[in-house]
Amino acid sequence: MRLEWIDDILAVLDSGSLTRAADKRLLTQSAFTRRIRLIEDNIGATLFDRRRKPVSLMPGVQALEPELRELSMRLHKLRHTMKTASDHASKSLSLVCQHALTTTVSPKVVRALTANNDISVRVRSGNQDECLLQLISKQVDFAIMYTISDGRAHDLENAFEAKTLGTDTLIPVCVPEMRREVAGEAIPAIIYPPDVFLGQVFSRLVAPRLPEKATIVSRAETALTLAMLQYAVDGIGVAWLPNSLAANSLAEGRLVRVDALPAQALTIRMVRLAGAQSDYNEQVWKRLAGQLPNFW
Repeated sequence: MRLEWIDDILAVLDSGSLTRAADKRLLTQSAFTRRIRLIEDNIGATLFDRRRKPVSLMPGVQALEPELRELSMRLHKLRHTMKTASDHASKSLSLVCQHALTTTVSPKVVRALTANNDISVRVRSGNQDECLLQLISKQVDFAIMYTISDGRAHDLENAFEAKTLGTDTLIPVCVPEMRREVAGEAIPAIIYPPDVFLGQVFSRLVAPRLPEKATIVSRAETALTLAMLQYAVDGIGVAWLPNSLAANSLAEGRLVRVDALPAQALTIRMVRLAGAQSDYNEQVWKRLAGQLPNFW
C-alpha cells in the first residue's frame, strides 16, 4: 500500500465525492479516476460504491478509516524523518581531537559549528598519531591537535594544511601539601608513556630543563590527561598538564603550579589533508579559522 493511495482514499472520505477529492489532490477528475482504478486493480478489491451518487467508499473501507489515518500519519512522519536525516547527513562534520583537547577545546569547536543549527558534529578522540591516521584514511574531516615549535618538521608535513587556533602551556602542578616534596631532588611524578605526543614533549623539551640533580620518580603512568589530572588532585604526584585542563583546579586551590619546574608552550592547530576540498568543507574550515581564535 503506497502512501499516496492511502491519501487518495482519505481524500474521498473527507470530501464526499471523487470530484472534490480530485481538487484536493490537485488532479483533474479523469486523472484521479484513473488512479482510483489503479489502486483497486493493485489491491484486488472494490473500494468505491459507484452505484451511489456521489461515489462513496464501500462500508468495509469506511470502517478502516481510523487505521488508514494512523497509517497515513505514521508514513508521512517516517518520510519527513528520512528526508531530515538525509539533509542532516549532508551537513555533518567529523573531527578528531587529541585526547588532551577533547575536554577543553572540542566544546568550543562544537559550539562554533552548531551556533546556526545548520550542522551536526561527530567528535572522536585519539593521540596525535591516531589523529593523523584518521585524517589520512578520511575517517574525519579535520583534526584539532597540539604542536610544538622545536625545529623538527613532521615527516608528513606536506600532506597537511593547518591553521593556528590558539596557544596553551604544559605546566607542572601538584596539591598544595606536596610543594616541599616536589622541590627536592627526587620528584614524585605522574608521567606520560614515551610513545605519546605529550610524553615526547616532556622527554625532549621539559626533562632537559629540570633543576640540576633533580630526578623524576614515576608514581604512575597514563596517556589520559583527565586521569592524570585526577591523580594529581589525589596527591599522587606532580603532573605536567595543559593549563587549559588544570585551570579550574588551580582556581579552586585544589592544585598549585610548581614554578620551580619547567613548563612548555604548546600551539593548538586545526589540521586537514592538503589538496582540493568540497565547497561545504571549505566553508566550515573558514568559519572555524575565523571564529575559534576568539575563544582564547
